[in-house]
Amino acid sequence: MHNYLDFEKPISDLEGKIHELKKLASEDESIDTSDEVGRLEVRVRDAMVDIYSKLNPWQKTQVARHPQRPHFVDYARGLFTDFTPLAGDRKFAEDAAIQAGLARFRGQPVAVIGQEKGNDTKSRIRHNFGSARPEGYRKAIRLLEMADRFHLPIVTLIDTAGAYPGVGAEERGQAEAIARSTEMCLIVKVPVVSVIIGEGGSGGAIAIATGNRVYMLEHSIYSVISPEGAASILWRDSARAKEAATAMKITADDLKALGIVDGIIAEPIGGAHRDPDKVIASAGDTIAQALEELNKRTGEQLRNDRRQKFLNIGRNL
Repeated sequence: MHNYLDFEKPISDLEGKIHELKKLASEDESIDTSDEVGRLEVRVRDAMVDIYSKLNPWQKTQVARHPQRPHFVDYARGLFTDFTPLAGDRKFAEDAAIQAGLARFRGQPVAVIGQEKGNDTKSRIRHNFGSARPEGYRKAIRLLEMADRFHLPIVTLIDTAGAYPGVGAEERGQAEAIARSTEMCLIVKVPVVSVIIGEGGSGGAIAIATGNRVYMLEHSIYSVISPEGAASILWRDSARAKEAATAMKITADDLKALGIVDGIIAEPIGGAHRDPDKVIASAGDTIAQALEELNKRTGEQLRNDRRQKFLNIGRNL
């Protein structure tokens, strides 16, 4: 069953009518509803194009959080072969919110890191809704060090509302783990390609998104704080999240214009959840193109270019 967002009501109504007509035809073979279904399907496509061509930042936030949007496990399954996960930080515990391991990407050995939110109640609890603890970031550091040692390109897939802010996480050094992970991303001498596939929330995202190339899916978001959090701080009213989302410049188009991301990966009409295979293939093509370009550079060039890329952010607005 498809989950509709509040602004998708015209689409929901039309697809509801299509479902009723198909059910009626299946119950009585003498009734031919194909012409009417065809007309309604055209109207659905037109409605989708109209609605998704003018989404505001808050609506894009809703799409980025859609429960049926493809997650890390879907990209890992569609893009990589021989994926071998690594577990644990060798210090305290395993954190399933961050998935990391070695794989092959179109025949090339790579290291893969990403956040996984889960797709049902059980898996969401297991993955802590994609909000990593210090152990997750220290696991990422382990893989980054390994990739650097064995000259493996790194692909990171970001989808998190932010790092887990619990007391235990803070006691075990959450801020330090995020800082160390960010530092390791900056100093490795191998290509790092990052793709924001859903939410890119604050330090929890940047810890594995400090890449030579950073891309965003068309309806993903990337920000230092959630719109609800910003509204609560600025106006003490989380209901003004829509206003905050607009002011914060969190969409792919805004961040491309600001020079924070390098490119935007188009999504199917209706969002990535409408055609996961298509958007995963598009992300794969973008990653492949980036790696082909970056593999020609030396380790020192990659590290220096990455450092300069982030130093330049905000200097030429």
